[in-house]
Amino acid sequence: MSTECIAVQSQLTARALLPFVLSVIGGSTDTIGFLGMNGLFTAHITGNLVVLAAHVVAGDSAVLSYILAVPAFVLVLLLTSLLANRLERRGFETLRPLLSLELLLLAAFFTISVSSPAQLNPNSALAVTMGMCGVGAMAVQTVLAQVSLAGTPSTAVMTTNVAQLVGAIVQAVNDPDLSARDRAHRRVSQVLPVIIGFTLGCALGAVGQARLGLWALSIPTGLALVALGLNLRPER
Repeated sequence: MSTECIAVQSQLTARALLPFVLSVIGGSTDTIGFLGMNGLFTAHITGNLVVLAAHVVAGDSAVLSYILAVPAFVLVLLLTSLLANRLERRGFETLRPLLSLELLLLAAFFTISVSSPAQLNPNSALAVTMGMCGVGAMAVQTVLAQVSLAGTPSTAVMTTNVAQLVGAIVQAVNDPDLSARDRAHRRVSQVLPVIIGFTLGCALGAVGQARLGLWALSIPTGLALVALGLNLRPER
């Protein structure tokens, strides 16, 4: 096999691994953020509305990050989508730029977290900035999965993926149409690794947070660096 063929095969393998790696990043970031930042969800973003409502009903003071998480997520989604659209119109691929942007935001999330005081006011500017870096990173990952890896299941929120997995399994087992069953098998092979990756990320995040505190954010940050490194080969 020629060197060029080996390089192409290596690149395809890296692309195939990327959804799994991204889902581990999503699960670990969400879990560490929730445990280490007063219940802030960085990936399951609408969960912040539930937590906010619970605080209001209980008469507790609302954490500013809960209030800002949804609009910040939407804003970063918008800006990242515009960036990706502009890159595509100019003939550039979007994967590496978006992976780099996610890595930058996760690195900022990690750096601010480990350099902050242990007893940080959750409504301080520093704490809010830290939380929004995590939220922004997951927003970039959401756009990345939709634009740069079109057809890939969500790597940050698993509710729809679980529903699709169950439906695909039922179809693969019961549908008399062989072509429909083949499509269902392919869908299972796409969705299942992402769900496994996210679950693994949650476990890694929980164990890391318990043992390392917010230093555990080195896990998703390091994985984001790995994801970028896997996709640094030139396009062919």
